[in-house]
Amino acid sequence: MIDAAVRPSTASGSVPAPDPRASVSRLTSLDVFRGVTMLFMASEILHIPSVARKFPDSGLARFLADMLDHRAWVGCAPWDLIQPAFMFMVGVSLPYSIASRRAKGQSFARMLSHSVLRALILIALGIFLRSQSRAQTYFTFEDVLTQIGLGYVFLFLLAWTSVRTQLAAAALILVGYWAAFALYPLPPPGFDTTTVGVRADWPHHVTGFAAHWDKNTNLAARADQWFLNLFPRERPFVYNGGGYLTLNFVPSLATMIFGLLAGGVLRSARAVPEKLKVLITWGIGGLALGVAVHLLGLCPIVKRIWTPSWTVFSAGWVTLFLAGYYYAIDVKGYRRWTYPFLVVGANSIAMYVIVHVATDYVTRSLLIHLGPGPFNVFGAVFAPMLLGACALVLFWLVLHWMYRHRVFVRI
Repeated sequence: MIDAAVRPSTASGSVPAPDPRASVSRLTSLDVFRGVTMLFMASEILHIPSVARKFPDSGLARFLADMLDHRAWVGCAPWDLIQPAFMFMVGVSLPYSIASRRAKGQSFARMLSHSVLRALILIALGIFLRSQSRAQTYFTFEDVLTQIGLGYVFLFLLAWTSVRTQLAAAALILVGYWAAFALYPLPPPGFDTTTVGVRADWPHHVTGFAAHWDKNTNLAARADQWFLNLFPRERPFVYNGGGYLTLNFVPSLATMIFGLLAGGVLRSARAVPEKLKVLITWGIGGLALGVAVHLLGLCPIVKRIWTPSWTVFSAGWVTLFLAGYYYAIDVKGYRRWTYPFLVVGANSIAMYVIVHVATDYVTRSLLIHLGPGPFNVFGAVFAPMLLGACALVLFWLVLHWMYRHRVFVRI
């Protein structure tokens, strides 16, 4: 979501002074990564999981429905990695953005004020989009835009510190957040979980020590019962049906810090093999640490409340993705296939807004002007997929026009 125009650096730590002799380049792999992730997110309008569930006897259909939907609580599906990928990429982009701005002579004060403004706009945009079809403004802070906005200024300030400080900050955030949940008392025996929107026989409850991270009975859920009721609402807030929480922004800041560290590695003067080695080592290490903490019963992997184990586990995955894109595109130069994703990656904010605002309008318009016939060519059951695919193609064409005319929406 942040421009990736860069100047090469001479260190992997804090942002160096600009070198006027350095040539401006662009990290194409980051734009492609962003575009692939955004299109993966936008594919939600194809309704693949709901269509697939209409074929319960098909192993392929069950696999698609499982992979293209969020886990109910514990675990990870590919769909769960969309938000951590976006947040991680914000961190990766930030060293490049700062270096570019410094090369243009911008002061720290000006960049700081811009980071504050950017954070406020992201929060406001997230609330605006979540308020669609509501009777009044729907104040909620768990979506990707507001989560980025809530942590962005802290991330910006950390970008000016050393690698050691950034690592220490991430560790302090995760350990402190884990301790806060672990020390928060469990609900009393016999507590009626239906009062917080979770039926007693819900099959995804976690037990034992892991119950400190159960759905809607944890520390951050209690915090939202206080915080979200400070805002005008249609009715008092009691629980989030999906279990998502405002305080997710605290551990997800660590996700962005991990991206910041990865961006520092890519900007550094290290040799390419060393950069790849570092990223791959970090990626595998994150996966191993997250799984180990989960299996030891210390903290379950739960994306919906961004547990510390989820933070390092998901960061491991997206770091490996980044390494793969970087190697294939920026190192090996395999770029012919990237254009459709570059179009989206260069205007990811625009795509995000279009999908959230225009999908219903466009799909209704397609049905009005074309009728249902063209979308029933493979049978009525597949009509939602074809209708969504047509809308997605139209959205891509809009972004293609913007790309060709160099119209880029940036915050």
